Amino acid sequence: MAIQTILERPFITITNLIWSFDHTTNRVNILLVKRDNHPFNGYWALPETFMRAQESAEEAALRLVREKIGMDLSGSHTEQLATFTNPQRTPGDRALSLAYMTFLPEKPQLKAGYGASDARWFTMGYTDTTYSFENDQRLFNTTQTPVQRAYYANVTENQSDPDKHLAFDHEWILKVACDRIRNKLDYQPNVLLILGSKFTLKDARRVYSPFLKTPVDDIDNSNFKKSHQDLFIDLGTSEVKGPGRPARLYKLAHLIA
Repeated sequence: MAIQTILERPFITITNLIWSFDHTTNRVNILLVKRDNHPFNGYWALPETFMRAQESAEEAALRLVREKIGMDLSGSHTEQLATFTNPQRTPGDRALSLAYMTFLPEKPQLKAGYGASDARWFTMGYTDTTYSFENDQRLFNTTQTPVQRAYYANVTENQSDPDKHLAFDHEWILKVACDRIRNKLDYQPNVLLILGSKFTLKDARRVYSPFLKTPVDDIDNSNFKKSHQDLFIDLGTSEVKGPGRPARLYKLAHLIA
């Protein structure tokens, strides 16, 4: 009997979680786009692109930022999150996702690009069981399901309503990203790159707050400074003139090279 060899070639997509900080509201933001093609036409989603034949996954993630936002960033602003391969994550043809996180040093204006009818910054918050992301009247939460297998077992239900759910498995990817950032806050807080090349401890606490699910005023400044002294380099005081004592500025120690 002849043996049939089947070579499956699933699509490989780059899913990019693009973070920024709004210095007006002092809140962490993430970029979501409203899809303008199938599947999940009309759903909000994390930005995605297909990986091209002659580029690495990191190069594709940075290209997506360049094409969608117009910012040309170095590799120090992006990091790989995880690979998502569950067959149930997308309907129709199978697509694997190589997820990256990119930390923008500023919060630029947005415009919808190819494959999207809208692009907006969503402000990060939290509940007891989820992380939340809100823009105007639109609110999305990361999944409450703590176990990957259980999430994908009900993924069709999780994708049922575009007003309540993100496309594909992006609620799960977003949960994994938030948990990853939280787990790295005490030894490699790359998320602070969204504050730019230098920052105050108060702004750093504002970034930590939603990931820790703790009000910023509950994060004691003195204890925070002491526990993070090996992670930050003191740059001296701010040159901004105004009432009160000028704030001290810091930068990430592991990125001084």
